[in-house]
Amino acid sequence: MQKIKQAIIEANIEVYRYIKESLTIDDFDFTGVRGAGGDCSSVIDLKAEEIFIKHLLKFADINTEERGFVNSSSVDKEGLFIIDPIDGSDNFLSNHPYYGSCVAYVVKNNIKLAVITNFNNANCMIFDGLNKESISLENKTKIKNIDIKNPQIGIFERSYAFPKLCQALYKEDVKYRSPGAIALSLANAHNYKFVLFGGDKRDFDIKAGLFFAKDLYSYEDDEFLLVAKDFVNFQKIKEIIKEF
Repeated sequence: MQKIKQAIIEANIEVYRYIKESLTIDDFDFTGVRGAGGDCSSVIDLKAEEIFIKHLLKFADINTEERGFVNSSSVDKEGLFIIDPIDGSDNFLSNHPYYGSCVAYVVKNNIKLAVITNFNNANCMIFDGLNKESISLENKTKIKNIDIKNPQIGIFERSYAFPKLCQALYKEDVKYRSPGAIALSLANAHNYKFVLFGGDKRDFDIKAGLFFAKDLYSYEDDEFLLVAKDFVNFQKIKEIIKEF
């Protein structure tokens, strides 16, 4: 598992350095190809995907948001990588500093390792189900995790698609933001009052992030996904969204 973790970190470092040092205007273009996740792939999506495949395919099969399933020729493979090479692609394409990557390593339907990275602050977050750590993509040194005791806002990803729910939350004086990268938001859910997501729930978007939030209160229906660390906040938001 250590070799797999290091390979994921190295892939993230390569993508991070490319974004920091080698971007061109062409990276912000769309390819005209619709990826396996249903969205039109951008040039940066495919470049980042190729980097992850290069580092990880020697260990296991890969299911990635752009290309879909990629078969590994390794005779020792036992798991599957589920990857979103650029989590928050629209943010990247708009130069909005909230995007990263997410990787879940799954063996026999159980996540063994999740790595979610924020390319804007070089924070690579790693969770094996027991221990969480954060390292810097700049120099691989550990980053101290700060547990926010009294968060002031929640996160509502894709809030723009639910105007009536937004109005209901406003009437209840619920403060939230919609930053636009669900894996990053879920990975940091312990520092928010809640994280709420509406719409199609694809493994590329939420599997790794939910693993990070597995110790929180959670609720899911056909439309919404909700996690929160405080039961009072959890119940409040849950009761509101159940009306929709």
